[in-house]
Amino acid sequence: MQHRDFDTTTRPSRRALLAASTAGFGLLSLRGLAAAAGRAPARAKRVIFLCMSGAPSHVDTFDYKPELGARDGQGAPGEYRRGAKLLGSPWSFAQHGRSGLWMSELFPELARHADRLCLLHGMHTDVPAHAQATVLMHTGSFQFVRPSMGAWTLYGLGSANEDLPGFVTINPPAGQGGAQNYGSAFLPARTQGLRLGIERESRALRRDERSEPVENLASPRGTSDGQRRQLDLVRALDKAGHRKDAREHDAEALVESMELAFRMQAEVPELVDLDGLPQETLALYGVGAEETDGFARQCLLARRLAESGVRFIEVNQGGWDHHRNLREALPASCRAVDKPIAGLLTDLARSGLLEETLVLWGGEFGRTPYAQNGDGRDHNNRGFTTWMAGGGVRGGFAHGATDELGIEAVEGLVSIHDWHATVLHLLGLDHEALTYPWAGRDFRLTGFEGEGRVVREVLA
Repeated sequence: MQHRDFDTTTRPSRRALLAASTAGFGLLSLRGLAAAAGRAPARAKRVIFLCMSGAPSHVDTFDYKPELGARDGQGAPGEYRRGAKLLGSPWSFAQHGRSGLWMSELFPELARHADRLCLLHGMHTDVPAHAQATVLMHTGSFQFVRPSMGAWTLYGLGSANEDLPGFVTINPPAGQGGAQNYGSAFLPARTQGLRLGIERESRALRRDERSEPVENLASPRGTSDGQRRQLDLVRALDKAGHRKDAREHDAEALVESMELAFRMQAEVPELVDLDGLPQETLALYGVGAEETDGFARQCLLARRLAESGVRFIEVNQGGWDHHRNLREALPASCRAVDKPIAGLLTDLARSGLLEETLVLWGGEFGRTPYAQNGDGRDHNNRGFTTWMAGGGVRGGFAHGATDELGIEAVEGLVSIHDWHATVLHLLGLDHEALTYPWAGRDFRLTGFEGEGRVVREVLA
């Protein structure tokens, strides 16, 4: 088919030649990016990030500190917190699995998966404030607006299902950085995360005309044919006036988002309808039980999104900011997620998806070993624990350590940039090569040159 600016009796204009060659240039650029970013062998195809907003206490969950228990009630080291009293964990720890990983009694269901977990005890971060630390955990910077880890993942790997978004975040908190935690910043707009505001109550996912599992999913035109004609018109108008310059980026992104939303209307309703699943599956996650139902539905939906081709899924659970009432509040938080997470790992393993799915768990920082308000713990960014499972990591393995009281990381230190570099490596992406040119320099998730390293000790 002839280009509209070509005349068969004359030589093509420079404008026409460039227009006809654009696709070739784009292909060369994509090929170059793939070659640069794909230097590491991919062990995982996707990520499920279980984000525990509020900062879980590492010394009460996964970081066993018998010395802290022995010194319960004694003064904290003076240079650390003058006048504060150490608080030994009220809960017992035991070794689990063939690996003998130490875990708290607060996670009895997850303990059955000890040999699948890789505990990172040497985590540390730059700031002890929730909002800044949360944004840093998601984007690699708390000072500037940067693309999120999910956006970088989608940019590097592309989408595996054109009818679904490549990056989904379920029930993200409105605070703690808000949309910045799943935004695309200067990356192409198609890489930003889709927010699914799934209601936590069971009734939200029933076949009921009074409630929609996903907000604003119904066709605004009433029929799919009408909406399809409207989108075709918008696409035609966009192409008619389209010029390949930066000013068209937002308009093109808007048209793409409208097209994706249209395709999602056919895919998502069935995907989020959990009521038709076998009762055994629902019970495995804890769907229907008062304490676990909300998070269980989110974990089950995450598994369904993963098997449908979504590259990066984040599941959010708040309520971990325990400055007081630790003995009652922390067990409640753990009970809400323990069975659903164990169910997710079991389900992924028996379907064969766990080997190619990287599961991440953690909050923005940890808690102090000294008491606050008598029965609580303060913020601690100097040392805390996260864990990984599946997707090419060593199962039944503990990496790094905090000191004998759990104050700060002293062995196997892992910064947020190190954590990001390791996640990208497991996905087959070189964190130093996965860059995007913006404002005169090449940006990457892991900061400047020399920042971030792959924690090879945790690789299987």
